[in-house]
Amino acid sequence: MNALETLLEDTLRGMGYELSDIEISNRNRILRIFIEKSLEGHETGITLDDCTRVSRQLQRVLPVEGVDFDRLEVSSPGLDRKLKKAADFQRFAGQEVEVQLRVLVNGRRRVTGVLRGIDGEQVALDSEGGQFVFELPNLKRARLVPKI
Repeated sequence: MNALETLLEDTLRGMGYELSDIEISNRNRILRIFIEKSLEGHETGITLDDCTRVSRQLQRVLPVEGVDFDRLEVSSPGLDRKLKKAADFQRFAGQEVEVQLRVLVNGRRRVTGVLRGIDGEQVALDSEGGQFVFELPNLKRARLVPKI
């Protein structure tokens, strides 16, 4: 974890939110922060007021900490949110996910299935071909499949 992630996680935690993801683009000039409410009893989504509150706080904190940016965007992770941390795979067990791996596992690099959870570094999901297990460090990308 880099210094920016640590700063954001500490700041958001103090406000009752968690850092879901960070995107830095356009030669480090656009900073996109994806937030969610802390897990303790908050299963409601992120509102515009939440994003505004976090944005105002970060516009004060980031310059003081020496983080240089031209534009700050704060958003919810969305219905097709990325899964990155072990806690994400535990939290969203039972939901459908799309996974892309760095190295082939059982002849496959892309898998869609129902997430069963994580045990240590091993992520398990049920796919068309039965249970599929891969190591978390082999993960290139994972997203929830939205149910609309």
